[in-house]
Amino acid sequence: MSAATCLVCSCNGSIPAAALATLAAVSATPAKALCRGDVGQFRDAMGQNTAVVVGCTQEAAFFSEFAERAGAPAELRFVNLRELAGWSAEGALSGAKMAAQLAMACAPASSPVSTVDLISNGNLLIIGPAAAALDWAERLMDDLDVAALITDNARLPARREFAVWDGREVHVSGHLGAFDVRWRHASPIDLDRCVGCGACVRACPEGAMKMVDTGVLYDAARCTQHGDCVKACGDIGAINFARLDPTTDAAMRQERFDLILDLSRQPLIRLPHLPDGYLAPGADPLEQSEAARRLLGMVGEFERPRYLEYREARCAHHRQGKTGCSKCIDVCSTAAISSVKNRIVVDAALCAGCGGCATVCPTGAAHHAYPAPSELMAVAQRGLAAYRTAAGAKNAEPCLLIHTARRRDAVLALGRQALGQALGQGKGLPARVIPFEVHDTAAFGLDQALAVLCYGAALVRVVVHDDFPESYRQALTQQFAIGNTVLAALGYGANRLELIDEDQLATGLWSLPALASSIVPASFLFSDDKRAALDMAIGHLAVHAKTDTDTTEILLPAGAPFGTVTVAADACTLCMSCVGACPNGALLDTPEAPKLRFVEKNCVQCGLCVQTCPENALTLTPRLWLDDDARRARTLNEAKPFHCIGCGKEFGTQQMIQSMVGRLSGHSMFAGEQALRRLQMCGDCRVFDMLQDKDAMSVLESGQ
Repeated sequence: MSAATCLVCSCNGSIPAAALATLAAVSATPAKALCRGDVGQFRDAMGQNTAVVVGCTQEAAFFSEFAERAGAPAELRFVNLRELAGWSAEGALSGAKMAAQLAMACAPASSPVSTVDLISNGNLLIIGPAAAALDWAERLMDDLDVAALITDNARLPARREFAVWDGREVHVSGHLGAFDVRWRHASPIDLDRCVGCGACVRACPEGAMKMVDTGVLYDAARCTQHGDCVKACGDIGAINFARLDPTTDAAMRQERFDLILDLSRQPLIRLPHLPDGYLAPGADPLEQSEAARRLLGMVGEFERPRYLEYREARCAHHRQGKTGCSKCIDVCSTAAISSVKNRIVVDAALCAGCGGCATVCPTGAAHHAYPAPSELMAVAQRGLAAYRTAAGAKNAEPCLLIHTARRRDAVLALGRQALGQALGQGKGLPARVIPFEVHDTAAFGLDQALAVLCYGAALVRVVVHDDFPESYRQALTQQFAIGNTVLAALGYGANRLELIDEDQLATGLWSLPALASSIVPASFLFSDDKRAALDMAIGHLAVHAKTDTDTTEILLPAGAPFGTVTVAADACTLCMSCVGACPNGALLDTPEAPKLRFVEKNCVQCGLCVQTCPENALTLTPRLWLDDDARRARTLNEAKPFHCIGCGKEFGTQQMIQSMVGRLSGHSMFAGEQALRRLQMCGDCRVFDMLQDKDAMSVLESGQ
């Protein structure tokens, strides 16, 4: 979005003129009431056939309708300068923040990405107690294709107008348009076939079948399964005792639905983020009513972005029969990521785009594609540059406040409270705090956090809330602990990267620490390759380090995606199993010599090499090594080659052959000196020697 016209407004004088004056270089003359008496300024800007950014979201509907009626061709965007900047105890100092907000609003739109198509034909299953399930089925059956699964006492509706089943041990999986529901039958009576005639009640000698006002009630404690009820049911065929036998297929039923209304007291799907099309309002009638209203809008064809790109070639999940990294599976809040036959599988229809998998992935195999990290960071870089230009030396260094659209109201509320600051209602947002909205804060990992510091942010605070998944909180806490360790070691101080709870925003943002040193702004472009992005950010921070000493090694907490590998030379036989297991090319073979080499920059500390090593000779040490040698292959272990005792050709190592001879010397298959000597021969000499040995040949021939 280039050549944008920026329109700002003092909102009837409630935004200090001193702040708006700072924007003279990037905007038109500030209006006092752009949506009322000064609307002519907006009309003139819309007629210039350029993009227009309006510094107001309160009256966005008015401006949009005005532009539509005028037939103006200009692209229209809105940014909140009032609650997020002007309405503050430091409103007069907020001009630089406003410049940053306007600059970010003028950034190009995100590039399009591939989509996932979901189709719902309105086939709805209502699960829960009979009274509620049947009631909602009757209300919704005119608009949706309804069925009911009763989880308490069986009951038929007054009129059979939709399918009714009863069941226990209900299991639901899937997503909008493709929910698979499995359940175990609760009684021998198939409610979908039963006509409520009562023949079974009259035939049952034990009274196990009772007619009540809700239908036929089955009492398993009295039933001896003599079969009189089955005979009485006759051609209707609604009674089958095989439904109660867990060893038969008749005991379970599975059906597929487009939508699920779960009225159970505890949701059947217990995940932090529920799949689209699954609503679990519980027993609250108001919540049930709202859920039913939402279901009516979930019929048709839907598109959602394909949030995640998975690059299997980079994945450190599994190699050579060993499982290494499973961080993406552990952090996923929708169960969209799983391991199938030792391969990572992503269900794009379940993925909610949180980006937590990309945050914890050490190799970049899980890549958050929407919005693209490079585009998001370009917006941040643009805003921070505008802040720096507008602020000069007058404003404190900025803090980037990362939040999602879903939590926007909590941030806006601070600004609204500032209007009543004289009454002690609040001070709004500090002038140095720049709100930065992202799709999901779980995606804001170490690579992005360090990048925005390089671009000019002094502090980063990520807003979390009570229902923020614990797996995300732990992941970000670990990521920021690594980042703060690196920053402190390079002399930038501690706690530049932190989470901040939503209910602590007011106190936390007004008590941000003063900084002893600044970070020289960087000009590099953020890379969508995670390891490259980290490399550039850490490299920039290291070059401009604020320490008097030359820091080359920074020890990191466990779980860090950087580190070294040490080898116990006396145990290692240079079998090179670790080389085959390494997913990132950190461990290297040397074809011309028995030598194990290591490139530390490529190591992600996944542990596959340690698990694969048959001698338990490898150890991981998390650290950040800033020396240039981290990019070069260095030798971890080498050994003298072993020479074939037959022809003298090099094969294996002396340690490997000696270890093999020692281990097999007591084995019955290698009894005798000649058998052990063959272990010290190359493949060709070993075959030749066996051909010369009549005893060995006879053994081979007898085994054929």
